[in-house]
Amino acid sequence: MKIPEPKHTVAALIDAAHEAKRSSHEECFRPHMGASTLGEKCERKLWLGFRWAVRERFPGRILRVFRRGHREEETVVEDLRAIGMKVRATGTAQTRVDFGSHVSGSIDGIITAGVPESPKKAHVLEIKTHARKSFDSVEKEGVEKAHPKHYAQVQAYMLGTGVDRALYVAVCKDDDRLYVERIELDKERAEKLVARGRRIATADDMPPPISTDPTWYECKWCSAHDLCHGSKIVQEINCRTCAHSTATPESTWTCARNGDHVMPADWMREAHDCHALHCDLVPWPVAYAESGDAAHTIDGVEVRGFASTEIVANPKACVDPTLVALRAKFGGRIVG
Repeated sequence: MKIPEPKHTVAALIDAAHEAKRSSHEECFRPHMGASTLGEKCERKLWLGFRWAVRERFPGRILRVFRRGHREEETVVEDLRAIGMKVRATGTAQTRVDFGSHVSGSIDGIITAGVPESPKKAHVLEIKTHARKSFDSVEKEGVEKAHPKHYAQVQAYMLGTGVDRALYVAVCKDDDRLYVERIELDKERAEKLVARGRRIATADDMPPPISTDPTWYECKWCSAHDLCHGSKIVQEINCRTCAHSTATPESTWTCARNGDHVMPADWMREAHDCHALHCDLVPWPVAYAESGDAAHTIDGVEVRGFASTEIVANPKACVDPTLVALRAKFGGRIVG
């Protein structure tokens, strides 16, 4: 009997394992607004990501690509040290910069000395892996033009550390070519990036999108496409998608439903019964009572007494008289 070829089954199982791990709340949602996102052009996308309103979903193969990129950092640092650079704050000992108002980030490393063009000058180290097309682009056009988000990231890191130079190292995953660029701090630009991040993070209202055209290329493949251009119904129920939560300038979150108490990060990840859908994250008119209870007008019917998870699961069921009566009679909940 011929042994079945394992390649498809094994590959699928490996990818599924990565996807299962990534699907956890802790893996998908970071508590802060990362400096790596500050160059994002769409303010709405930034706000939705920080509000844990949209979950980025990647296939297992892409998640393995991300893992390879993280592991490449150690190899690059090893090579830089081999040619005499003094590199610190790498790996698990990365330097963290905190700009306040929820904006922060972690740096790949700090080069204290040894960069050939300026041996005594300190540099922020940023390492990126690229597919061939992306690498060719950055090699031809430079970081600022080819990858403005990467450029914004290193600008923020330089501002946060007080180091006015950065060494950007790009690795081509196809053939191991290297592209290295020194970048100078543009303080005014960096300050504007950070200020923009703080403003978006602490905004109660959802910013406008980069485009109202659902076929616009930057919207078409965005994880927030359905929320912006489709159903306009948030699928993530947690404290950050609740109308009662506020992101404060002190980098905390408070809950108006509970006396403006500061909420622990773990508490915020749950779907609590007191959750009230943020009015910008649903397509229906919403009215909030003094008690904090929300009333949603769906298809002309005022809906009260339903958990946010129920409303999101099946809005139509919440206004169906028969289903509403059955729910009341048997103490059930709408799940889909």
